[in-house]
Amino acid sequence: MTNHYVHDINPFLFEIGFIRVPWYGLMYLLSFVIGYLFLKKNYDKKEIKLTQEQIVAFIFYIMLGVMIGGRLGYVIFYGLLDYLKHPLDIFKVWQGGMSFHGGAIGTIIAGLIYCKKNKWNFYTLADPAMPFVAIGLGLGRIGNFINGELYGKVSDVPWAVIFPEGGPWPRHPSQLYEALLEGFLMAIFLQIVFLKTSIKGLVFWLFIGSYGVVRFLIEYIRIPDTGLDIYNHGMIFGVFSMGQVLSLCMVIAAVIGMIVIRNKSS
Repeated sequence: MTNHYVHDINPFLFEIGFIRVPWYGLMYLLSFVIGYLFLKKNYDKKEIKLTQEQIVAFIFYIMLGVMIGGRLGYVIFYGLLDYLKHPLDIFKVWQGGMSFHGGAIGTIIAGLIYCKKNKWNFYTLADPAMPFVAIGLGLGRIGNFINGELYGKVSDVPWAVIFPEGGPWPRHPSQLYEALLEGFLMAIFLQIVFLKTSIKGLVFWLFIGSYGVVRFLIEYIRIPDTGLDIYNHGMIFGVFSMGQVLSLCMVIAAVIGMIVIRNKSS
């Protein structure tokens, strides 16, 4: 008899006829609401003069970047050959399939477009937003846990969970590890740095680099995606998962970015 928690959470908050409201979507919505409610306070702390309407427009751009980039990132990074065979499946978002790394790229592109259009420095708007991006990421990982997806490897730690799709074995609740480390603790860390630094871009690149490091390490206990044709058993060259490769790219980009902003500020 196992003493481990058996995951039996309904992924839908409620269902009425054909209307189904998923917890995962609610977490996304909640993250944008938090950004709307609190982002202006961070802008005000650094005397960045954005109206509430401008913040709403900025968040809208970010939402588009997350959704479009997240979906295209999943298609490109995790199933390109399959989607080339069945291109209409790209639009079947209800079947799942979002990539954080793709969403991050989409968000950055959307933010750059907004800033160029409205003549804002990218770092000026991005730095205050990073703590809330981390909170949104944490909420998204809680949504992953509720869905019973992206779970970890088999483990006998006391807090291991038996997931419906993970067989009869208890597994690391890697979604909750990520929610804590990539999300809520990182949000606190980034907010502290934001309040203390005057170097533009530092908070942004710290988020990029910190996420990359945490995700790279957690991938060792998280089940890698195995549905890709470009490598076997979810590992590239038998060593790294796709998530680790993409996270390593984030770390490298963050190091370069911080060197550039340090040189500019010195």
